Amino acid sequence: MPKLKPGTIIPTPEEDAAINAGIAADPDTHELTDEDFKRMKPMVRGRGRPAGSGTKEQITVRFDADVIEAFKAGGEGWQTRMNDALKQWLGEHANDDHYPVESPTKNRA
Repeated sequence: MPKLKPGTIIPTPEEDAAINAGIAADPDTHELTDEDFKRMKPMVRGRGRPAGSGTKEQITVRFDADVIEAFKAGGEGWQTRMNDALKQWLGEHANDDHYPVESPTKNRA
């Protein structure tokens, strides 16, 4: 039997029987079968940040301070807006000789 904290009150056999009778009378509960236990899956995800979409790549890049300030002035989501602006620019310049990249906005839903 596990060690109990001081002050823990264990129900008497009569109280335990009353608790079990209340559980049995509750229409929202039922005894789990072995099959129920086999189908159960834990609802716990691992620690840390949720997994990303896998489509982004983390890099280090330097921009002029005024460019960063302009995007940050828009508030939350400035990095996403900057990414969208770069995608738009690539889409507009997809046929340039210096940027032979297929437009990233073609496949967007």
